Amino acid sequence: MASRGSLGVLRVLAKLEASIDAGNYYEAHQIYRTLHFRYLGQRKFSELLELLYNGSTLLLQHDQQASGADLGILLVDALVKSESQPSQLYFEKLTNLFSWMSKTAPERETFLIEALRWSVKGTDYKTGHPDFHQRIAQIFWKEKNYVMARQHFLYSTDGSGCAAMLVELHEERGYSSEVDLFIVQAVLQYLCLRNKTTAEEAFNTYTLKHPKINSGPPYFLPLLNFLFFLLKAIETGKLTAFTILCEQYQMSLNRDPLYRQYLEKIGQVFFNVSPPRPRSQGFVGTLLQSLFNGVEEEDSDEEQRNAPTSSHMSQELD
Repeated sequence: MASRGSLGVLRVLAKLEASIDAGNYYEAHQIYRTLHFRYLGQRKFSELLELLYNGSTLLLQHDQQASGADLGILLVDALVKSESQPSQLYFEKLTNLFSWMSKTAPERETFLIEALRWSVKGTDYKTGHPDFHQRIAQIFWKEKNYVMARQHFLYSTDGSGCAAMLVELHEERGYSSEVDLFIVQAVLQYLCLRNKTTAEEAFNTYTLKHPKINSGPPYFLPLLNFLFFLLKAIETGKLTAFTILCEQYQMSLNRDPLYRQYLEKIGQVFFNVSPPRPRSQGFVGTLLQSLFNGVEEEDSDEEQRNAPTSSHMSQELD
């Protein structure tokens, strides 16, 4: 025999179905919320998650934006309270709901923030799971919101997707003289986030797919050559190569003052460069000072071993 509580839920579900059939979406939304609290109180999380996803889907697809987004936010809250671990299944469901929400709905941003916060549960990520960022980036790209697409691509591991988006962005909105600038900043930012693999993937895809980059390496644009050699220098981990590279391409790097800040961070991340002192000596000066400090330490070690070598610098450049 069904329990009294179960019979109550069945009656509410029947009323919900009738409201939907009649197109009374306001009433349907209120019933969904009633069922939400009942399932939550009974800790029936499986039924609750299914109810909220189906309800949010139905309301959003009938352009009930505020009501549908409200159930979507409740879904994320239920994922948290049920201690559900991030999974591709729910990344897909949350992405679906996000794609159906109006771009102008204020609840959309709240939904995304809460979903990103949940997506890192039980992981080492701080700003959202890369797979979820990648899915959100694809939606913004489809909507031609390149600024937000680029931001989410940067926190993903989809370098090829980011590069393809940047190629499209440059062809639609960029000047021909900026063909290199669109990829330089992205690669440097990936590197600042310690994501060398994705940075390399983005660079290779961009230079391969952009119709205005005919061949390379070497490339006809200095900054593309700089990126190519920078990625190689990071592989070796040799501060000498990094310092000389930044010095040789200093004129090209002056095209954007932000490059200097990115490279300072990259120097710290990949080459153990100390944080810069006051900038009076300049960026290259800071790098050279770090290099000379390193050489002095190595020379001191070698003196102690009574085995000096005159070929040290040449070996570093190999």
